[in-house]
Amino acid sequence: MENEIKQLIIDALALEDMTVDEIDSHAPLFNDGLGLDSIDALELGLAIRKKYNVKIEAENAEVVKIFSSVATLADYIKTALG
Repeated sequence: MENEIKQLIIDALALEDMTVDEIDSHAPLFNDGLGLDSIDALELGLAIRKKYNVKIEAENAEVVKIFSSVATLADYIKTALG
């Protein structure tokens, strides 16, 4: 699941110069880690909804935690899928 999400990040955000192996599952997605911003988060949220039919509400108090790394995103999606 984590590699799928890494590829989804690369595809959704057009990070063509990056590979799945270059993304650390536990590194932060924002700021010092992958360096994503709020627009990237919106695009990634839409890509996740399209691929997995899982909606991540911006109003969700846990949204920062959910988007903190590839690993936390994978855990959230797995839980949502049951």
